[in-house]
Amino acid sequence: MFTGIIEALGEVAALEQTQGDLRLYIRTGTLDLSDVQLGDSIATNGVCLTAVELPGDGFWADVSRESLAHTRLESLKVGERVNLEKALIPTSRLGGHIVTGHVDGIGEVVERREDARSIHLVVEAPVSLSKYIAGKGSITVDGVSLTVNSVQGALLSLNIVPHTAKQTLLDQYVTGSKVHLEVDIIARYMERLLMTGQTEHTQEEQSGLTLATLAENGYMKR
Repeated sequence: MFTGIIEALGEVAALEQTQGDLRLYIRTGTLDLSDVQLGDSIATNGVCLTAVELPGDGFWADVSRESLAHTRLESLKVGERVNLEKALIPTSRLGGHIVTGHVDGIGEVVERREDARSIHLVVEAPVSLSKYIAGKGSITVDGVSLTVNSVQGALLSLNIVPHTAKQTLLDQYVTGSKVHLEVDIIARYMERLLMTGQTEHTQEEQSGLTLATLAENGYMKR
């Protein structure tokens, strides 16, 4: 689990294609690795990666075909900078929102403009994700926890304050930039609960067995 509060900017140091998947080396810059062990998770542009080697100035990670299919990690280039966040520990402050590091889709920046000292971005999300995004709700963009100002269809409006712009890659985004999106996990679970409830209700109706008929026949107390 992560919070979406970026701790450091790293840099892609090496990319190796290995039997159809990817091996990735990230130099972590100012990120403190003293408490990181092999097998720990580090979010890289919002993607949860497992550290399989720790050379001292960064980490190696294996990226599966599943992750490559749902992210833009395969398009990274040596020298490209990335947002980094270590996984939560029990004493961490939850300054953003609950982030899993499991990317839901890739969005595209369709508008950027200055808004006083802030940056205003409009990002187009995949249509399939729009139902999970709400105005004043939370979304993760390349690992950064942000508040959605407003939503129009699949277009979400975001305001980037100067501190966030300085500490992350968001300041570099231009029209056409591709970004990883992770929707609020609560919206995902709410949908699953509602779908399960509807399915159970339909199955009861089809079988003729409902809570009401059970109660009428003495199998349940009203």
